[in-house]
Amino acid sequence: MDDSIRSLIFQAIDETISADDFERLQNAIEQSDEVRTEYLRAIGLCESLSEIAADEHLASQDQKSAVVQGASRFRFLKWKSSRPSATVNWPLRFAIAGAFPVVFAIAFWFGVRDGVRHQKSVIEKGEAIGTDSAPESVIAGHATLRRSVDVRWAEKSKSYREGDVLPAGMLEFDQGVAEIDFFCGATLIVEGPAILNVESDWLVRVARGRLRANVPPAARGFMVKAAGSTIVDLGTEFALDVGAENAHVEVIDGEVELRGGEHDGSLLTTGQKRWLRGAAGGDDSLTGLSTIGDVRRRRDTAQAARFAQWKKHSQQLRTDDRLIAYYPILESQSGRQVPNQSAAGSERDGQTVGLVNRVTGRFGAKTSGFEFDRPGSRVRVRIDGEFQAFTFACWAKIDSLEHRYNALFMGDGYENGEPHWQIRDDGRLMFSVMVDDTQEIEHFSEVEQRVVNHAGLHRVYYSEPFWDISQSGQWFHIAAVYDPAGRKVVQYVNGEELSRQEIVDKFHLSTLRIGPAEIGNWGQPFRKSPWFAVRNLNGAIDELVIFNAALASDEMQNLYEQGRPRGY
Repeated sequence: MDDSIRSLIFQAIDETISADDFERLQNAIEQSDEVRTEYLRAIGLCESLSEIAADEHLASQDQKSAVVQGASRFRFLKWKSSRPSATVNWPLRFAIAGAFPVVFAIAFWFGVRDGVRHQKSVIEKGEAIGTDSAPESVIAGHATLRRSVDVRWAEKSKSYREGDVLPAGMLEFDQGVAEIDFFCGATLIVEGPAILNVESDWLVRVARGRLRANVPPAARGFMVKAAGSTIVDLGTEFALDVGAENAHVEVIDGEVELRGGEHDGSLLTTGQKRWLRGAAGGDDSLTGLSTIGDVRRRRDTAQAARFAQWKKHSQQLRTDDRLIAYYPILESQSGRQVPNQSAAGSERDGQTVGLVNRVTGRFGAKTSGFEFDRPGSRVRVRIDGEFQAFTFACWAKIDSLEHRYNALFMGDGYENGEPHWQIRDDGRLMFSVMVDDTQEIEHFSEVEQRVVNHAGLHRVYYSEPFWDISQSGQWFHIAAVYDPAGRKVVQYVNGEELSRQEIVDKFHLSTLRIGPAEIGNWGQPFRKSPWFAVRNLNGAIDELVIFNAALASDEMQNLYEQGRPRGY
């Protein structure tokens, strides 16, 4: 690299660079492979620094604000973009998102390194750290629903899906088996009909049901209240059956203590049992209760049956003449090609770019999805033609919404008639189509609560929030219907309508297009600048379908029902 360019980089780090010199540096980045390589290396460095900061648990708002304030001095360097989907102050956005250019990456390195050293010194000296940082995200709950097999939730009870965090309160289901992991480490296998009240990480009250409790050493002291007694597990397993008239407990392995009731102070060891309510009689054995292995095998069998059912539906779906493109990723073979299974054939095939990893799909280990957890990850497609309506639908697993905008499907240039489908960081779905890309628009955004600028006339249709961090790692069926003839935009989650909005005359457009586009990211590859907005979906997609039609509500419900895995 030319020493003069290095000098400009150091000037930028020192914040002594002039506007003309930075223009020269910018041109070098655009024209030189070597400088671009440095830029890409800097992105990798930023990712490593993020991991270091997470490991240290020492990220200070003071240090973060210092970096941002330094970046803000370069606001005159705002990159001009012909098709932004939302207002972006590029240098500041990249500083926050972790994809800013090399000059800021190096400045960030020195700033964070020195900041971390300073904070280590502060902590070692016992000094207080400022309290003006943003509050941590918090959720309430004591357990998670790990697995379920054929669970039917009671009519008036709140229902839960696999992976849900279980808050304090009642759980009631009429049939099936649920595997519940408490945060203390204890696991309950509960057979319905069952009524439980989760009271804390260490305590559950059972009004009805049969269960098997597995309590490892880390959870020793876990308690179950039933029939006027408290069962305190001293390790390792016990079983409990609570009915309307009778209740009894049996130790499978280890030891439990009974507190309260007529057996107060009793210790039970392996093979011993007690009636907590009612009298002994009939079959009082609890050895037939499901084990963790039993639940896993039953669930795998059920998932295999659901997968076979989905395959039949998928074959029928491929014959729908309204299809624009269909990517059933979960059954695709290894390799970079993503076959399009609509009648349009291979000309609309996709291609993976970057580190698109295959992960377990929604039907288990025999299926797969594509994970887009790196800034360069994406699937490239090209879909030429003109269309009269759009219905987008996919199964997506969201691990986190770490960017302001998180891409599902994005048209490259965002030109007239092209769609953008995203998830905002507050859990709202976003769908938009460019109406007039020649206009510059300024308006007050109700969602942003500020005046925003857009390059091009379009409206972003927001849903109500559907996701928060407690649902991380769960699969959702997400869909958006853009219906110019019906003058409406309807968005769905898991077959249920989430929002319905009118397309007013100002934003009406009858001819739709897609062209070059991306699944899971938005790279804007045809722009003159090497910079791109970081919008990769931190999660996975395992099926995506696009129709040249506005599907009705019953059709959306059917797509969800035919494609949902067990436990959802």
